[in-house]
Amino acid sequence: MNVSLADPETLTQQQSESKPEFPLDMWYVAALSKEVNDKPLGRILLNQSVVLFRTPDGQVAALENRCCHRDLPLSYGTVEESGIRCGYHGLLFDGEGKCLEVPGQDRVPRKAFVSAYSVKEQDSLIWIWFGSEENSEPSCEPPRYEVHTDERYVFDGGVFYYEAPYQLIHDNLLDLSHLGYVHLRTIGGNAKVHMGADMKVEGEGDTVRVVRHMRNSTPPPTYTMAYPFEDKVDRWQEIEFHPSHLRIWTGAVNVNTESLDDPDRGGFHMRGLHAITPETAESSHYFWTVASNPETNKDEINKIVTEQSAMTFEEDKVVIEAQYQNMKRFADRPMIDIHVDVGPNRARRIIKRLCAG
Repeated sequence: MNVSLADPETLTQQQSESKPEFPLDMWYVAALSKEVNDKPLGRILLNQSVVLFRTPDGQVAALENRCCHRDLPLSYGTVEESGIRCGYHGLLFDGEGKCLEVPGQDRVPRKAFVSAYSVKEQDSLIWIWFGSEENSEPSCEPPRYEVHTDERYVFDGGVFYYEAPYQLIHDNLLDLSHLGYVHLRTIGGNAKVHMGADMKVEGEGDTVRVVRHMRNSTPPPTYTMAYPFEDKVDRWQEIEFHPSHLRIWTGAVNVNTESLDDPDRGGFHMRGLHAITPETAESSHYFWTVASNPETNKDEINKIVTEQSAMTFEEDKVVIEAQYQNMKRFADRPMIDIHVDVGPNRARRIIKRLCAG
C-alpha cells in the first residue's frame, strides 16, 4: 500500500479548473457482462449518470439515466422487448435513446429523446466510450483481453465500490510491495522479500510496466491452496498499466526450476484484470477478474482463487479508503517518495498529461 503519492490539494485544484478531471477519448469498463441481464443497471461513470440494459437481440445499450419527461432515473424502470420503459409515466425508449411511446397520447413529442453512449461488449466485459467534444464517437476499438477466452485459464470476478479517487487504486496496484504487510491471509508472504524484490520499471507512450522477481520465497496461502508446490518458489509479478485498466500477471514456479524471463514458464499463474473507472473525483468503480491455470479440479480451484482474490481486494479497499480520509485530514503535510514509487509516479504523470490535453 503506497501512501506517498497523491496530493489532495491538487485533486481540489483539478476540480476547479476547466480541464477534464479524467482522461477522455478512450474506452472505460462500464460493467462485467454478467452484471447486465433483464434488469436495467444504473451507474455513475466519469460524473455521467448512465443506465445499461440489453436489447431484445442481447446487445448492450447505454443511455443517460433520465427520462426526458420528469428526470426520473430510467434504472427505476423495466426492460421490455422494444427498449426500456420509465417507471414513472411509462415513456418507452429504444437502445439509441429515441422515445417510441408516450402512454395516453398518440403523438410522441419531437424532442422526446435521451442521449445514448457508444458501448461494446467483448471478452466478458462491457466497454463504454467517453469522448471529448472533438471525439464524441469512438476513434478506436476497445482493448482486447484474450485471457477470458484462453482455454488454459478459468476465471471469475466482481465489482467493488471505493470512496476514494481512482488514482490511489492505480498506486496500490503498481506497488505490490505492500502484499507482505496487508495480505498475509492470501497472496502475501515475507514482507522483507517483497520490499527487496528485484524490480524493473519501463514506460512507453501511455503504458507503464513494472516487473518484480522474488526468488526463493515461501509460497503464500492462495498459491498453496491452488497448486502442489514442493517447497520454496520463485515468484514473479508483472504489472502493465493503461489509463483505463491494469493487467497483472503473477505466479510462481518451484525454486530453481525455470527462468522467470521465459514467457512460456509453467507453475501457477494468476492473470488479473483491474479496470478502475472513476465515478467522481472522490469515488471509483473497481471491476476485476482473476484467471488461473489449475492442473486439476478446475471449478473448485477457480472458486478458491476468486474468493481469495475478493478477500485481498476487500483488504485493499479498507486501507485505501482510510488512506484517503487521512490525506484530506493532513492535507497540509508533505509526503515523501521511496524506491517502490517509480511505477505509480510514472502512471500519475501519464494521467496528468492526458487530462491536460
